[in-house]
Amino acid sequence: MGVVDLGVESATLPNGVTLDLAIVRHPGASAVVALDSAGRIAMLTQYRHAIGGWLREVPAGCRNGEESPLECAQRELREEAAFSAEQWDHLGSIVTIPSFCDERIDLFLARGLSPCPGELDFDEVMKVEQIDFEQALAMIASGEIIDAKTIVALHHAGAFLRHSSDCG
Repeated sequence: MGVVDLGVESATLPNGVTLDLAIVRHPGASAVVALDSAGRIAMLTQYRHAIGGWLREVPAGCRNGEESPLECAQRELREEAAFSAEQWDHLGSIVTIPSFCDERIDLFLARGLSPCPGELDFDEVMKVEQIDFEQALAMIASGEIIDAKTIVALHHAGAFLRHSSDCG
């Protein structure tokens, strides 16, 4: 499979109806909330041709071959944000557009960050900045962050951090 596999599949639904459905098969992806010791996260501003402009996003990308979701997250954090992390917590996963696509994105919280060399893919146009975690949540409320995986990842990270501080 390349980045995605497009096709039409014949399906029989639980109610007995049989029909042809356009389906996008996706290898899966990972997204990372990379939180430093000062409470800042790595935030990308990335050009996305499909929407005709720039999006605010957390580091994320497609899995390569037999790469695990964690390996994908680690690679994407290195490549896009130029960080490695000592501590990784899985925050869950989401499906993006289940009506016609099987993409599943695993969400991670990365902490214990260290700078490392980044390496953008040839087709990635972005800048990286460190912003306060609470500021990122406010950017969701103001509509500045509209990327679904980023919104869910930030809210999941916030809930995880609140729960872990309540239990500690």
